[in-house]
Amino acid sequence: MKQRPEIQENVELEALNTLHVPARARFYVKVHTSDELVQSLNWAASEDLEVLILGGGSNLVFAGDFSGLVVRLAIRGRRWEHIEDHKATLVLGAGENWHEAVLYATRAGYRGIENLALIPGTAGAAPVQNIGAYGVELCDCLESVTALDRKTGELVVLENAECRFAYRDSLFKQTPGRYVITEIRLALSRTRPLVLGYRDLEEYLADTAETALGPLHVAEAVMAIRRRKLPDPDIIPNAGSFFKNPVVDSATFESLRERNPDIVAYPQEQGVKLAAAWLIDQSGWKGFRNARVGVHNRQALVLINHSGGTGADILKLAEKIRQSVAGRFGVTLELEPGIVGGTGKENP
Repeated sequence: MKQRPEIQENVELEALNTLHVPARARFYVKVHTSDELVQSLNWAASEDLEVLILGGGSNLVFAGDFSGLVVRLAIRGRRWEHIEDHKATLVLGAGENWHEAVLYATRAGYRGIENLALIPGTAGAAPVQNIGAYGVELCDCLESVTALDRKTGELVVLENAECRFAYRDSLFKQTPGRYVITEIRLALSRTRPLVLGYRDLEEYLADTAETALGPLHVAEAVMAIRRRKLPDPDIIPNAGSFFKNPVVDSATFESLRERNPDIVAYPQEQGVKLAAAWLIDQSGWKGFRNARVGVHNRQALVLINHSGGTGADILKLAEKIRQSVAGRFGVTLELEPGIVGGTGKENP
Protein backbone atom coordinates (compact mmCIF):
# COMPACT_ATOMS: atom_id res chain seq x y z
CA MET A 1 0.00 0.00 0.00
CA LYS A 2 1.33 3.41 -0.94
CA GLN A 3 2.26 6.08 1.58
CA ARG A 4 -0.58 8.16 2.96
CA PRO A 5 -0.96 11.53 1.17
CA GLU A 6 -0.14 14.73 3.01
CA ILE A 7 -2.78 15.81 5.50
CA GLN A 8 -3.12 19.55 5.93
CA GLU A 9 -4.43 21.40 8.97
CA ASN A 10 -6.84 24.33 9.32
CA VAL A 11 -7.83 24.50 5.65
CA GLU A 12 -10.30 27.08 4.32
CA LEU A 13 -13.21 25.46 2.43
CA GLU A 14 -14.93 28.51 0.96
CA ALA A 15 -13.54 27.83 -2.52
CA LEU A 16 -14.49 24.14 -2.27
CA ASN A 17 -18.26 24.59 -1.92
CA THR A 18 -20.45 26.12 -4.60
CA LEU A 19 -22.32 28.30 -2.10
CA HIS A 20 -18.94 29.86 -1.25
CA VAL A 21 -19.79 30.06 2.42
CA PRO A 22 -16.83 30.29 4.82
CA ALA A 23 -15.83 27.21 6.79
CA ARG A 24 -12.62 25.55 7.88
CA ALA A 25 -11.58 21.93 8.09
CA ARG A 26 -9.45 20.96 11.05
CA PHE A 27 -7.78 18.44 8.75
CA TYR A 28 -7.92 18.10 4.96
CA VAL A 29 -6.54 15.63 2.41
CA LYS A 30 -6.92 15.20 -1.33
CA VAL A 31 -6.85 11.60 -2.55
CA HIS A 32 -6.22 10.37 -6.09
CA THR A 33 -6.42 6.59 -5.63
CA SER A 34 -8.28 3.99 -3.60
CA ASP A 35 -5.08 3.25 -1.69
CA GLU A 36 -4.75 6.90 -0.67
CA LEU A 37 -8.39 6.87 0.40
CA VAL A 38 -7.89 3.82 2.61
CA GLN A 39 -4.74 5.29 4.17
CA SER A 40 -6.48 8.56 4.93
CA LEU A 41 -9.51 6.90 6.47
CA ASN A 42 -7.31 4.65 8.59
CA TRP A 43 -5.48 7.71 9.87
CA ALA A 44 -8.77 9.41 10.74
CA ALA A 45 -9.89 6.29 12.60
CA SER A 46 -6.62 6.19 14.56
CA GLU A 47 -7.18 9.81 15.58
CA ASP A 48 -10.88 9.21 16.37
CA LEU A 49 -11.94 11.84 13.83
CA GLU A 50 -15.19 12.17 11.92
CA VAL A 51 -14.80 12.15 8.15
CA LEU A 52 -16.47 14.21 5.44
CA ILE A 53 -16.13 12.96 1.88
CA LEU A 54 -16.10 15.96 -0.44
CA GLY A 55 -16.61 15.86 -4.19
CA GLY A 56 -17.48 19.05 -6.04
CA GLY A 57 -19.04 20.68 -2.98
CA SER A 58 -22.21 21.36 -4.95
CA ASN A 59 -24.83 19.69 -2.76
CA LEU A 60 -23.97 20.70 0.77
CA VAL A 61 -24.12 23.63 3.15
CA PHE A 62 -21.39 24.28 5.68
CA ALA A 63 -23.25 25.43 8.79
CA GLY A 64 -19.90 25.96 10.48
CA ASP A 65 -16.38 24.58 10.65
CA PHE A 66 -15.77 20.84 10.36
CA SER A 67 -13.76 19.46 13.26
CA GLY A 68 -12.71 16.19 11.61
CA LEU A 69 -10.98 15.19 8.37
CA VAL A 70 -12.28 16.40 5.02
CA VAL A 71 -11.34 13.93 2.29
CA ARG A 72 -11.60 15.41 -1.18
CA LEU A 73 -12.07 12.70 -3.79
CA ALA A 74 -9.94 13.33 -6.86
CA ILE A 75 -9.97 9.80 -8.31
CA ARG A 76 -10.03 10.43 -12.06
CA GLY A 77 -10.34 8.30 -15.16
CA ARG A 78 -12.91 7.37 -17.78
CA ARG A 79 -12.97 4.41 -20.12
CA TRP A 80 -15.34 2.32 -22.22
CA GLU A 81 -16.01 -1.33 -21.45
CA HIS A 82 -18.21 -4.08 -22.97
CA ILE A 83 -18.57 -2.30 -26.32
CA GLU A 84 -20.89 -4.42 -28.45
CA ASP A 85 -23.40 -3.59 -31.17
CA HIS A 86 -24.99 -0.32 -30.05
CA LYS A 87 -24.25 -0.67 -26.34
CA ALA A 88 -21.30 0.19 -24.11
CA THR A 89 -20.45 0.73 -20.46
CA LEU A 90 -18.86 4.03 -19.48
CA VAL A 91 -16.66 3.74 -16.40
CA LEU A 92 -15.94 6.95 -14.47
CA GLY A 93 -13.65 7.63 -11.54
CA ALA A 94 -15.43 9.25 -8.62
CA GLY A 95 -13.53 12.51 -9.07
CA GLU A 96 -14.53 13.00 -12.71
CA ASN A 97 -16.54 16.14 -13.45
CA TRP A 98 -20.11 14.97 -14.10
CA HIS A 99 -21.02 17.47 -16.81
CA GLU A 100 -17.82 16.82 -18.74
CA ALA A 101 -18.60 13.10 -18.60
CA VAL A 102 -22.07 13.74 -20.05
CA LEU A 103 -20.57 15.65 -22.96
CA TYR A 104 -17.95 12.92 -23.46
CA ALA A 105 -20.68 10.28 -23.77
CA THR A 106 -23.05 12.29 -25.94
CA ARG A 107 -20.31 13.35 -28.35
CA ALA A 108 -19.57 9.66 -28.81
CA GLY A 109 -23.24 9.17 -29.76
CA TYR A 110 -24.30 7.30 -26.62
CA ARG A 111 -27.66 7.95 -24.99
CA GLY A 112 -28.86 7.69 -21.41
CA ILE A 113 -27.45 10.66 -19.50
CA GLU A 114 -27.98 13.56 -21.93
CA ASN A 115 -30.87 14.99 -19.86
CA LEU A 116 -28.48 15.25 -16.90
CA ALA A 117 -26.16 17.76 -18.58
CA LEU A 118 -24.86 20.76 -16.65
CA ILE A 119 -25.66 19.27 -13.24
CA PRO A 120 -22.72 20.37 -11.07
CA GLY A 121 -20.64 17.94 -9.08
CA THR A 122 -18.62 14.78 -9.54
CA ALA A 123 -19.42 11.31 -10.84
CA GLY A 124 -18.98 9.79 -7.40
CA ALA A 125 -21.59 12.07 -5.89
CA ALA A 126 -24.18 11.39 -8.59
CA PRO A 127 -25.44 8.03 -7.21
CA VAL A 128 -25.64 9.34 -3.64
CA GLN A 129 -28.32 11.84 -4.60
CA ASN A 130 -29.62 9.78 -7.53
CA ILE A 131 -29.44 12.98 -9.56
CA GLY A 132 -32.28 13.62 -11.95
CA ALA A 133 -33.58 16.16 -14.44
CA TYR A 134 -36.08 16.44 -17.31
CA GLY A 135 -37.59 13.00 -16.81
CA VAL A 136 -34.35 11.05 -16.29
CA GLU A 137 -32.66 9.80 -13.11
CA LEU A 138 -29.18 8.38 -12.80
CA CYS A 139 -30.61 5.03 -11.70
CA ASP A 140 -32.14 4.65 -15.18
CA CYS A 141 -28.71 3.83 -16.62
CA LEU A 142 -26.41 3.13 -13.68
CA GLU A 143 -25.07 -0.40 -13.92
CA SER A 144 -23.01 -0.59 -10.73
CA VAL A 145 -20.69 1.29 -8.42
CA THR A 146 -17.42 0.36 -6.80
CA ALA A 147 -17.22 1.60 -3.24
CA LEU A 148 -15.09 1.24 -0.16
CA ASP A 149 -17.17 -0.36 2.57
CA ARG A 150 -15.87 1.36 5.69
CA LYS A 151 -17.48 -1.31 7.86
CA THR A 152 -15.39 -4.12 6.36
CA GLY A 153 -12.52 -2.12 4.87
CA GLU A 154 -13.07 -3.84 1.50
CA LEU A 155 -13.82 -2.54 -1.97
CA VAL A 156 -17.21 -3.85 -3.07
CA VAL A 157 -19.19 -3.72 -6.30
CA LEU A 158 -22.84 -2.83 -5.78
CA GLU A 159 -25.26 -3.53 -8.63
CA ASN A 160 -28.09 -1.12 -9.42
CA ALA A 161 -30.69 -2.99 -7.37
CA GLU A 162 -28.39 -3.07 -4.35
CA CYS A 163 -28.12 0.73 -4.39
CA ARG A 164 -31.79 1.05 -3.29
CA PHE A 165 -32.49 4.04 -5.49
CA ALA A 166 -35.54 6.23 -5.00
CA TYR A 167 -36.38 9.85 -5.75
CA ARG A 168 -33.26 11.80 -4.67
CA ASP A 169 -32.37 8.88 -2.44
CA SER A 170 -30.09 5.85 -2.35
CA LEU A 171 -28.39 3.31 -0.12
CA PHE A 172 -25.56 5.81 0.28
CA LYS A 173 -27.89 8.35 1.88
CA GLN A 174 -29.74 5.71 3.88
CA THR A 175 -26.49 4.42 5.43
CA PRO A 176 -24.50 7.66 5.75
CA GLY A 177 -20.77 7.29 6.14
CA ARG A 178 -20.58 3.58 5.39
CA TYR A 179 -19.71 3.62 1.68
CA VAL A 180 -17.27 5.82 -0.24
CA ILE A 181 -17.83 5.53 -3.98
CA THR A 182 -14.62 5.27 -6.00
CA GLU A 183 -15.98 4.40 -9.46
CA ILE A 184 -19.31 4.18 -11.30
CA ARG A 185 -20.44 2.27 -14.40
CA LEU A 186 -23.12 3.55 -16.76
CA ALA A 187 -24.93 1.30 -19.25
CA LEU A 188 -25.40 3.48 -22.34
CA SER A 189 -26.80 2.83 -25.80
CA ARG A 190 -26.83 4.44 -29.23
CA THR A 191 -30.43 3.35 -29.83
CA ARG A 192 -32.39 3.83 -26.60
CA PRO A 193 -35.28 6.32 -26.96
CA LEU A 194 -34.60 9.94 -26.13
CA VAL A 195 -36.63 11.31 -23.21
CA LEU A 196 -38.27 14.49 -24.47
CA GLY A 197 -41.52 14.62 -22.51
CA TYR A 198 -40.79 17.62 -20.31
CA ARG A 199 -42.49 20.78 -21.57
CA ASP A 200 -39.33 22.91 -21.63
CA LEU A 201 -37.56 20.35 -23.78
CA GLU A 202 -40.54 19.89 -26.08
CA GLU A 203 -40.78 23.62 -26.65
CA TYR A 204 -37.05 24.10 -27.18
CA LEU A 205 -36.82 21.26 -29.70
CA ALA A 206 -40.22 21.82 -31.35
CA ASP A 207 -38.72 22.87 -34.69
CA THR A 208 -36.55 19.76 -35.00
CA ALA A 209 -37.90 16.36 -36.01
CA GLU A 210 -37.27 13.75 -33.34
CA THR A 211 -35.67 11.47 -35.92
CA ALA A 212 -33.03 14.15 -36.53
CA LEU A 213 -32.12 14.45 -32.87
CA GLY A 214 -29.15 12.81 -31.18
CA PRO A 215 -28.02 12.78 -27.55
CA LEU A 216 -25.75 15.79 -28.03
CA HIS A 217 -28.68 17.84 -29.38
CA VAL A 218 -30.65 17.00 -26.24
CA ALA A 219 -27.71 17.77 -23.95
CA GLU A 220 -27.24 21.13 -25.64
CA ALA A 221 -30.95 21.89 -25.27
CA VAL A 222 -30.83 21.00 -21.57
CA MET A 223 -27.76 23.21 -21.14
CA ALA A 224 -29.50 26.15 -22.80
CA ILE A 225 -32.64 25.70 -20.69
CA ARG A 226 -30.69 25.35 -17.45
CA ARG A 227 -28.56 28.41 -18.23
CA ARG A 228 -31.69 30.41 -18.91
CA LYS A 229 -33.27 29.40 -15.61
CA LEU A 230 -30.41 28.69 -13.22
CA PRO A 231 -27.48 30.82 -12.03
CA ASP A 232 -23.89 29.75 -12.67
CA PRO A 233 -22.37 28.93 -9.24
CA ASP A 234 -19.09 30.52 -10.34
CA ILE A 235 -20.92 33.83 -10.82
CA ILE A 236 -23.76 33.62 -8.29
CA PRO A 237 -22.89 31.13 -5.53
CA ASN A 238 -25.61 28.52 -5.03
CA ALA A 239 -26.12 24.81 -4.32
CA GLY A 240 -28.63 24.10 -7.08
CA SER A 241 -32.11 22.96 -6.10
CA PHE A 242 -32.39 23.53 -2.36
CA PHE A 243 -35.66 21.67 -1.79
CA LYS A 244 -36.99 18.33 -2.96
CA ASN A 245 -40.29 18.17 -4.83
CA PRO A 246 -42.68 16.80 -2.19
CA VAL A 247 -44.79 13.74 -2.94
CA VAL A 248 -48.30 13.64 -1.51
CA ASP A 249 -51.10 11.10 -1.69
CA SER A 250 -53.92 11.50 -4.18
CA ALA A 251 -56.45 12.73 -1.62
CA THR A 252 -54.10 15.47 -0.41
CA PHE A 253 -53.43 16.51 -4.00
CA GLU A 254 -57.11 16.72 -4.89
CA SER A 255 -57.71 18.88 -1.83
CA LEU A 256 -54.84 21.17 -2.84
CA ARG A 257 -56.02 21.33 -6.44
CA GLU A 258 -59.53 22.24 -5.38
CA ARG A 259 -58.13 25.34 -3.65
CA ASN A 260 -55.37 25.92 -6.22
CA PRO A 261 -56.55 24.90 -9.71
CA ASP A 262 -53.27 25.94 -11.35
CA ILE A 263 -51.04 23.90 -9.03
CA VAL A 264 -48.11 22.29 -10.84
CA ALA A 265 -47.78 18.55 -10.22
CA TYR A 266 -46.63 15.29 -11.79
CA PRO A 267 -48.41 11.94 -11.32
CA GLN A 268 -46.24 9.16 -9.87
CA GLU A 269 -46.71 5.43 -9.48
CA GLN A 270 -47.54 6.16 -5.86
CA GLY A 271 -48.94 9.59 -5.12
CA VAL A 272 -48.39 12.91 -6.83
CA LYS A 273 -45.16 14.93 -6.97
CA LEU A 274 -45.69 18.63 -6.39
CA ALA A 275 -43.44 21.29 -7.91
CA ALA A 276 -41.64 22.80 -4.92
CA ALA A 277 -40.66 25.81 -7.04
CA TRP A 278 -44.35 26.59 -7.65
CA LEU A 279 -45.17 26.29 -3.94
CA ILE A 280 -42.31 28.65 -3.04
CA ASP A 281 -43.21 31.11 -5.78
CA GLN A 282 -46.86 31.18 -4.71
CA SER A 283 -45.73 31.80 -1.14
CA GLY A 284 -44.04 35.01 -2.29
CA TRP A 285 -40.36 34.06 -2.04
CA LYS A 286 -39.19 34.06 -5.64
CA GLY A 287 -36.69 36.90 -6.09
CA PHE A 288 -36.49 37.65 -2.36
CA ARG A 289 -33.18 39.13 -1.14
CA ASN A 290 -31.89 40.32 2.18
CA ALA A 291 -28.47 41.87 2.80
CA ARG A 292 -26.56 38.61 2.20
CA VAL A 293 -28.64 35.81 0.73
CA GLY A 294 -31.78 35.35 -1.28
CA VAL A 295 -33.92 33.34 -3.70
CA HIS A 296 -33.09 33.40 -7.38
CA ASN A 297 -35.45 35.58 -9.43
CA ARG A 298 -35.89 32.98 -12.19
CA GLN A 299 -35.93 29.75 -10.17
CA ALA A 300 -37.51 29.68 -6.73
CA LEU A 301 -35.80 26.39 -5.84
CA VAL A 302 -32.38 28.03 -5.83
CA LEU A 303 -31.09 29.92 -2.81
CA ILE A 304 -28.22 32.28 -3.60
CA ASN A 305 -25.36 33.75 -1.61
CA HIS A 306 -25.08 37.16 -3.25
CA SER A 307 -23.11 39.14 -0.67
CA GLY A 308 -20.87 37.03 1.53
CA GLY A 309 -23.49 35.14 3.48
CA THR A 310 -22.74 32.26 5.83
CA GLY A 311 -24.19 28.79 5.90
CA ALA A 312 -26.27 29.88 8.89
CA ASP A 313 -27.72 32.73 6.80
CA ILE A 314 -28.72 30.29 4.05
CA LEU A 315 -30.29 27.84 6.49
CA LYS A 316 -32.20 30.56 8.31
CA LEU A 317 -33.74 31.67 5.00
CA ALA A 318 -34.52 28.07 4.05
CA GLU A 319 -36.37 27.55 7.32
CA LYS A 320 -38.47 30.68 6.80
CA ILE A 321 -39.43 29.40 3.34
CA ARG A 322 -40.33 25.98 4.74
CA GLN A 323 -42.55 27.52 7.41
CA SER A 324 -44.21 29.81 4.87
CA VAL A 325 -45.02 26.96 2.45
CA ALA A 326 -46.25 24.74 5.29
CA GLY A 327 -48.48 27.53 6.56
CA ARG A 328 -50.05 28.20 3.17
CA PHE A 329 -50.30 24.71 1.68
CA GLY A 330 -49.86 22.32 4.60
CA VAL A 331 -46.90 20.75 2.78
CA THR A 332 -43.50 20.33 4.42
CA LEU A 333 -40.51 20.86 2.15
CA GLU A 334 -37.40 18.75 2.65
CA LEU A 335 -33.93 20.17 2.10
CA GLU A 336 -31.96 18.61 -0.73
CA PRO A 337 -28.36 19.53 0.25
CA GLY A 338 -26.59 17.91 3.16
CA ILE A 339 -25.80 20.07 6.20
CA VAL A 340 -22.22 19.88 7.49
CA GLY A 341 -20.43 21.43 10.46
CA GLY A 342 -21.68 23.59 13.27
CA THR A 343 -22.33 20.61 15.54
CA GLY A 344 -19.21 18.79 14.39
CA LYS A 345 -21.34 16.14 12.74
CA GLU A 346 -22.15 15.60 9.08
CA ASN A 347 -25.53 15.00 7.51
CA PRO A 348 -24.74 13.95 3.93
